[in-house]
Amino acid sequence: MSGGCLCGAIRYEVNADPLMCVACHCKNCQRQAGSALSIIVGIPEDAIDITGEVKTYNDTGDSGATVRRQFCGECGSPLFSRLEQPGLMFIKAGTLDDTSSLKPAFHCYAKSKQDWYDLGDLPSFETVPEGM
Repeated sequence: MSGGCLCGAIRYEVNADPLMCVACHCKNCQRQAGSALSIIVGIPEDAIDITGEVKTYNDTGDSGATVRRQFCGECGSPLFSRLEQPGLMFIKAGTLDDTSSLKPAFHCYAKSKQDWYDLGDLPSFETVPEGM
């Protein structure tokens, strides 16, 4: 998998298969994406090569843990979310060059989804499922 920001200042290559693909409806993902949700792809943190300089905003998740939201300082494209859980990070799916093989496995943070958004047939969780 490969991808990058809108202006091209940041590019990345992923050297592993995705661990998961999720639709996140938390309020902070909604704000960062400027949309009803964010489709995120979990990968091993050591499986990505990034070219260019990302900026980081340290956010706080529901648990109180830090969520490092990374973006391009030039065009503002949100790119990655890194949790305190070592070894795992999430790529914002809209930044991938090819999304044709992606299919979210479930919805998380359904408790804060937009009222007008239909979750469809995918499983949904009020926050995050055990073990994520």
